[in-house]
Amino acid sequence: MVGRRRVVVTGLGALTPLGNDVATLWDGLINGRSGIGPVTRFDTSAHEVRIAGEVRGFDPTLALDRKEVRRNDAFTHYAVYVATQAVAAAGLDLNAVNRERMGVIWGSGIGGIQTHEEQHSVLITKGPDRVSPFYVPMMICDMAAGMISMKLGAKGPNYATVSACASSAHAIGEAARKIQYGEADVMVTGGSEASVTPIAMAGFAAAKALSTRNSEPQAASRPFDADRDGFVLAEGAGGLILEELEHARRRGADILAEFLGLGFTGDAYHQTAMAPEGEGGARAMRIALADAGLAPDQIGYVNAHGTSTAIGDAQETAAIKAVFGAHARRLSVSSTKSMTGHLLGATGAVETIACILALGRGVLPPTINYTTPDPQCDLDYVPNQAREVAVRYAVNNSFGFGGHNAALVVGRFDD
Repeated sequence: MVGRRRVVVTGLGALTPLGNDVATLWDGLINGRSGIGPVTRFDTSAHEVRIAGEVRGFDPTLALDRKEVRRNDAFTHYAVYVATQAVAAAGLDLNAVNRERMGVIWGSGIGGIQTHEEQHSVLITKGPDRVSPFYVPMMICDMAAGMISMKLGAKGPNYATVSACASSAHAIGEAARKIQYGEADVMVTGGSEASVTPIAMAGFAAAKALSTRNSEPQAASRPFDADRDGFVLAEGAGGLILEELEHARRRGADILAEFLGLGFTGDAYHQTAMAPEGEGGARAMRIALADAGLAPDQIGYVNAHGTSTAIGDAQETAAIKAVFGAHARRLSVSSTKSMTGHLLGATGAVETIACILALGRGVLPPTINYTTPDPQCDLDYVPNQAREVAVRYAVNNSFGFGGHNAALVVGRFDD
């Protein structure tokens, strides 16, 4: 689009079941390591599903003081932690940035569900007078964006995106638009989810969305495999620093990638199922490619939504084939959820980070646990082993309950 400013990525932060920073995330991905295990947070003996991708060894006081920790839900702890990681990685001097031109857009699918669960128990067992005065601010999805802005002093555009599993992909796209059209020069964006709780796990299990491979947790998430039986619930966060190109150049920033395009669509079809043949997802990819000014055959890698559900993986495969035609057979497609599990509203951010690292390092993460081909899923899913290959452009897909579809395009930065 004529006159649109260029947007680059200059900093990353991550907190996932594979580790508590970007380096351990990447090491886990390229080595095909699973972060899935038995749930340790609560007693799962009465639960049908007893496995998840938990964040481990995380200290929230690395990002917040003790009072702030008590007054914020874990999804906000995760958010502030990865946002400050990303700021540090970007080498941003906050005292040198015009903070009225620095904003925060953050995604979360279900926000403070842990707080909601705990305070509901207080209400039932102890009465309304004992409910915490911090219940509402701890629970609401926008508080992660609010706390990040407070900690960084960012006074530009500030809000939350809530679109189930597409939440942080929408956040990244919205943040990029703010820069492209001159409303900000720097945006902190991404998403977080702290969803490994009794009610969340029970709810997804009741919907028959989760894998029940309790005896082999590391093999439970198996996108595109014929024996897949549902996704694995996980938690964590991913954060990115987006900057206007000349702003990044002036301060000598290390540019990791360029944000090129987005496509947002709605299925208008079903609460939890994708539209037939992944029609809405296909439109999102087409719009994103057009927004980036790229032809389908210029894309070398697709980080698939690939949740490991029977219908979803087949529908996404159909959507990729519809968009890329004959080139779909030459595409490398993988699902990093095979290793991280499904981080719900944080997934778009973590998987965009995976795309950026793959482009920059010339290595594509695999889809692990791929052992039995499915005739309906017949693309190259980079099975089981990382692949060294130079790719210039990548697409990241995120599709959420409610029919929310987001596709993002990133590329290696060329001066």
